[in-house]
Amino acid sequence: MSLDSELSAQISKSVDDGFDGQIAFTQDLVRFPSTRGNEHTVQDYMGRAMRDRGLVLDRFDIDHGAISRHPGGSQISEHHSEAPIVVGIHRPRDEAGRSLILQGHVDVVPTGPEDMWATPPFDPVVEDGWMYGRGAGDMKAGVAANLFALDALRRLGLQPAATVYVQSVVEEESTGNGALMTHLRGYRAEAALVPEPMGENLTRANVGVLWFQVEVRGVPAHVAYMGEGANAIDAAWRVINALRELETKWNAKVPDDPWFGGKDHPLNLNVGRIEGGDWASSVPSWCRVDFRIAILPGTGADAARREVEECISAFARTDRFLSNNPPRVTFNGFTAEGYILEPGSDAEDVLTRAHEAVMGRPMQPSIDTAYLDSRVYALYDKIPALNYGPIAENIHGVDERVDLASVKRTTEVTARFIAEWCGVEEVADQTSSS
Repeated sequence: MSLDSELSAQISKSVDDGFDGQIAFTQDLVRFPSTRGNEHTVQDYMGRAMRDRGLVLDRFDIDHGAISRHPGGSQISEHHSEAPIVVGIHRPRDEAGRSLILQGHVDVVPTGPEDMWATPPFDPVVEDGWMYGRGAGDMKAGVAANLFALDALRRLGLQPAATVYVQSVVEEESTGNGALMTHLRGYRAEAALVPEPMGENLTRANVGVLWFQVEVRGVPAHVAYMGEGANAIDAAWRVINALRELETKWNAKVPDDPWFGGKDHPLNLNVGRIEGGDWASSVPSWCRVDFRIAILPGTGADAARREVEECISAFARTDRFLSNNPPRVTFNGFTAEGYILEPGSDAEDVLTRAHEAVMGRPMQPSIDTAYLDSRVYALYDKIPALNYGPIAENIHGVDERVDLASVKRTTEVTARFIAEWCGVEEVADQTSSS
């Protein structure tokens, strides 16, 4: 049943009343340079924010052993974050509605050269209706919206009439193990909402992702006698070209996929990092290349890993140098499968009504070619995983920014969704919220 018009109007006004505070809170989050391994302080901040709102706090570490034993666990390298996962738990007086997970990640990718940015990347400048900064769109605006949607209800003297888990995770940008750890911790609900910056659309299908590193050893020599050596960097480029052929092969299957068939080249191989050699006048004896490649939903991550390994091995056997010096392949991050949000769930119907009430237009599905934590809730919790959030631009790029008007709209959608999905009851403790 849709919300009545009086409550709808009250929620809209309450979101508006709290929006200046929401902007300030989001700016606070962006100021934390929470790149991989550096998320401890922002998680402290999130923990305090949850506790201040009366949520019961659960703070726990990622269990490497449990992750490694789960089929959805990604590879753990020496670079894996040791920052905790933080969950704020709301329990109603009367469990009358349907339970919900509100999830977001606070880890961000590196900024790249800061002199390419118009303003410092961790200085959240607001200009012309946009907030700039690394992580502003991906996805600290969504993390803040989860809390402020609940605040909007609380200002009306209302709270969800069902259990709500507000999850703040790390390792979304490199393994997905943070979200998986909430599953292994035992958190379950009847739906999950993840406000990634989806441009006010709902993710219908999402690719899986593999990370791997290829290391090639060469034969060092003085450059004056280059023929006596073997250039590891040159050999690595030959491996890259072989992997490009695998990328082409995988994308040739896309037209037959029911969800990605209309998407142009969704399975991207990215040469994300390359390093090698020691001296400009020496033939390089080593080269390491870090890759990311996507896989179609329904493709097993282990099967895709084997195909990557076989591609490199088969090529090496044809290469005069590499046949006797095979590259070393290490999977060092994402080993994550894609997922499909099947149409027709009650949760999607509720979100659709909330979206249409706020936006005045139908909700559009999107097909996404980035990794999304929603895969944990879809594949392993087996619940509707609603990946829906604001408009953002330049995520992972320079001058990342999020549209604040869109943030307000999607926060109102979230508040309306919570009110209808969970139901509402009066707040016994009328202390003020942010």
